[in-house]
This record gives sequence, C-alpha cells and structure tokens, in this order.
Amino acid sequence: MAKRRFFDRPSGLTVAEIVSLTGAEARDPTQLSHLIRDVAPIHHAGPTDLTFIESNKYADALATTHAGVCLMPERFEGRAPKTLIVLRTPEPFQAFVTVHSELYPHSLRPTSLFETSDIAQDATVHPTARIESGVTVDPGSVIGPRAEIGAGSIIAATAVIGPDVSIGRDCVIGAGCSIMHALIGDRVVIHPGCRIGQDGFGYTAGTRQQKIPQTGRVIIQNDVEIGAGTAIDRGSIRDTTIGEATKIDNLCQIGHNVVIGRHCVVVAQCGISGSVTLEDFAMLGGAVGLAPHVTIGKGGRVAARSGVMHDIPAGETWGGYPATPRKQWMRQHATLARLATPGKKTVAPSTPSDES
Repeated sequence: MAKRRFFDRPSGLTVAEIVSLTGAEARDPTQLSHLIRDVAPIHHAGPTDLTFIESNKYADALATTHAGVCLMPERFEGRAPKTLIVLRTPEPFQAFVTVHSELYPHSLRPTSLFETSDIAQDATVHPTARIESGVTVDPGSVIGPRAEIGAGSIIAATAVIGPDVSIGRDCVIGAGCSIMHALIGDRVVIHPGCRIGQDGFGYTAGTRQQKIPQTGRVIIQNDVEIGAGTAIDRGSIRDTTIGEATKIDNLCQIGHNVVIGRHCVVVAQCGISGSVTLEDFAMLGGAVGLAPHVTIGKGGRVAARSGVMHDIPAGETWGGYPATPRKQWMRQHATLARLATPGKKTVAPSTPSDES
C-alpha cells in the first residue's frame, strides 16, 4: 500500500502482541517474534504487513499473498502458503480493526489542523466564553458569548460556536462547522462542514406560508460521531436529541424535533423528517427517507434507498418504496420481476443490508 503520509509511521507490533490484543491463535507458536509494521489488503501486503481474509471471494488471493501475517477463520488455513504466519480467529475483520487501531491511534479522531495545542492568536473568543484548560482552538474560529468548552476539546479552523452553546470534554468540532443552540456531551466528534442547531423547516399551510418559530435545542449525548456535511435542525417546541454512542454518516439531514436513541446507525444521505423517533439500536441504510412523525422501534432496520411512511415495529427489517416488512418486500420484488419478464425464472432479493 502507498505510504500513509498523513499519519505517523507506526513502530510496529510483534505477532505475540497481536495475539495478546486479539485473542487469535497462532498456527506456529515459534514465529511470535515476527514484527508487523503496517496493515494492507491481501493482494498488496508485503512481508511486514498484516492482512485478513473472511470471505471466499479472496480465497484465490490467499494462495499467492506475500503478507507476513494473516488473520483468518480456521476453514481457510489449508489454503494458506507455508511461509505465511496464520492467526486463527472466528472474527478476522474485527481482530484486524483492533490491530489497525493500535498501529494508528491518531487516525480514530480528527486533530488540530494547525498542529497546535492552545488557542490561536487569530481565533475570536468572546470574553464571556468559558474555556477549560487544554482546549485547542485553531485559527479563524469564532466562539460566541457565554459558550462553554470542556477540557481536551478541539475546535478546528473556521468553526463557529454560537452564544450559550455547551461542548463537553474531549470533543472535536471539525473545520468549518457551525454549532448553534446546542448542548453537546463528552467525547463527541463532529466532522467538517456540519451544521448543528440551525432552525428547522417549518411553515403553516395555505396561500400565505407563515414561518413557525423554532425555539428548541439540539441535545447531543456522549460518544456520538457525526459525519461531514450533516445538518441537524434544532427543535421547534421540543428538543432534537441524538442519543449516546449513535453514529451518523456524511450528508444526512435530521429535521426538527427528531429523537434518535442510543447506539443507532444512520448511513449517508438519509433524510429524517421532523418529529421522527428512532428508538435504541435502530439502523438506517444509505439514502433512506422517513416521513414526518414515524417511529422506528428498538432494533428496527431499514434497507438502503427505502421510503418509510409508517411506523416500524421493534426488531423488524423493512425495505422498498414505500417500505414494507422484509418478506413482503421480497415477494413484491420477485412478483414484479416475473411480470416484467414472462417465462424467466426469478430469484428473490437477498436480505437487505444495513450498509454500515
């Protein structure tokens, strides 16, 4: 793989250290001292790289790989070259991510673009703002009256933090973000270009559209991550809330009064209309659209590019436009395919992916 010029070169890990990190089992315990300096795809890995395999799609590549170490399920071990150090594990990708994270810890969250650890001289900080020790504020940022920022947080270049906004500790606010009317917990990561807390889209119906006041807030709980370019509207008569540890991808639109629970996943380009509720552990695939006031029950899943018009019960998977329960959606798809191509045998679509 090309040199990772934007990240520090790792010192490396021995096979023994990888085994300790992942719980994998070495095929040959005499090779535990071998040093791994990087990670790479199975096709491009070299003798000091770690790779992994968990799909039959890459079984042929396993036979010719030049990787030093490979994480794999036991069923692939017989196809591995004798020169390859094999680490058996039932979850090779999860183990690979663990090692990758250990080699490149600074890749897991944005850092100061100016590589500073203080408040830049040309940042604009209102005298009534309260900033704890250890906060980094990059050049061009604006922090408004009475804003509060917790220790260890980073405010990247040209970010704007509005009046009375509260940001917890160890947060990252990416370059060019605007944060208004928001209360943000600890360890929250907001990637560049996000718009948090602007007014929602609300007008009365009729020949003369009258703007509806948007006087709520955005509440973002601990350990949330929000992808680049996402917009989250503040509430109108209740708060827009994002529950702890929820992960939101790039370019999503979250309307006013939306309540998203804990540990939810919202994939890129989703559009969530006003007053929607996603209960804990719900998952939306890419480009899903939700009509106003619908509820996705706990653990509910929606397949990519679906349009949801009705509530989805807890634990169910829906898909299509308009979205229906998975089995019904697959039957509809198969029936339509048969009608479109008479005489041709059709296969029902596979289980919808959460695209995460």
